[in-house]
Amino acid sequence: MKSRILIALLLAALLAIPALAQTSSTQDQSAPAATQPTPSTDTATGKAPLAPPSREGFWGRINPFAHKSYVKRQTEPIRDRVNELDDLTATNSKAIKDADSRAQSGIKLASDKASEADQHAIDAGNKASAAQQTAQQANTRIQTVETVVSNIDQYKASNQTEIRFRPGQTVLSKNAKDALDEMATSVKGQKGYIIEVQGFSSGKGQTAIQNSQKMAESVVRYLVLNHEIPVYRIYLVGMGNAPVGTEEAAKSKHISGGRVEISLLKNDLEQLSSNTGAPATSADQQQQPK
Repeated sequence: MKSRILIALLLAALLAIPALAQTSSTQDQSAPAATQPTPSTDTATGKAPLAPPSREGFWGRINPFAHKSYVKRQTEPIRDRVNELDDLTATNSKAIKDADSRAQSGIKLASDKASEADQHAIDAGNKASAAQQTAQQANTRIQTVETVVSNIDQYKASNQTEIRFRPGQTVLSKNAKDALDEMATSVKGQKGYIIEVQGFSSGKGQTAIQNSQKMAESVVRYLVLNHEIPVYRIYLVGMGNAPVGTEEAAKSKHISGGRVEISLLKNDLEQLSSNTGAPATSADQQQQPK
């Protein structure tokens, strides 16, 4: 009987040891917080780092008889801190993605602006080249106009025809009309020309001058009436029996009738008209608004 009582007391003591150890661990954990160090806010979450417990009850760091509540109390701060780190990692990842997206958008916008600026520069260069070409063409035309204007009163002989008359006759023959037709056709629609008509007649004094005047007038009349050549373009002179030059003086001695010399004289006005009326070049067409 006594042995049974001793065995029961021994078992009760063994069972009481874990309870005492659990109670001691709880008391250690509930020690005054004043002995703990001041929390630091240098961590990513802004909370103090977890400090490992210096001693866990009667069993030290290993408690073979720990309950679920004890394990939960020990692991719950760690689990909370892991969750906070996961949330912080997700927030940082989202912020990094947003920053990268904004950076890519800014880079694309800057690239588009640079491309647009390059295109504007190319367009400006093309317009400058076209303007320079137009200026060169205008300068060339101005120089041409200045040259033509300076020579506007300088006429050059282009064609010359001579018509013979029998003594005392002022009527044009068929050969004379053919020669006048050929000359009038060559000046039709042109500008910057005059026709000089000089009449020469055999004889002496005023009679020769009058005969030469009549022969020249018959030529002028034919050109005006048959070919509609303006009268202001024709200059008529009755020269009588006056020779033009030494050779003409020698020939006049052998001419018994009369003759009329028709000279076609031209200046550079036709050239000026063709240059100023030239069609616009491709560079000029580019400058014109559409």
